[in-house]
Amino acid sequence: MQKIYSLGNALVIVLTFVLFGIALFVTGFTKGLLLEAGVLLVSVKIIMMNIQNSNSNREILKKLDELHEKIEKLQKQ
Repeated sequence: MQKIYSLGNALVIVLTFVLFGIALFVTGFTKGLLLEAGVLLVSVKIIMMNIQNSNSNREILKKLDELHEKIEKLQKQ
């Protein structure tokens, strides 16, 4: 199984939820809660983009390795 979440991503997720929970109890259901919800959504979106970029980079590196192997085989012939 591939490792999707890094330690940094996990820490950001946990810290964001903790801060969101604290803000919920401190500010209550006010406009501040909407701001905190926006921050939560932005954090989640950044993490999702990070995961997508990691997967894309992994695929690109795999294809580059395949091309490198093919070039080495052609040079040996």
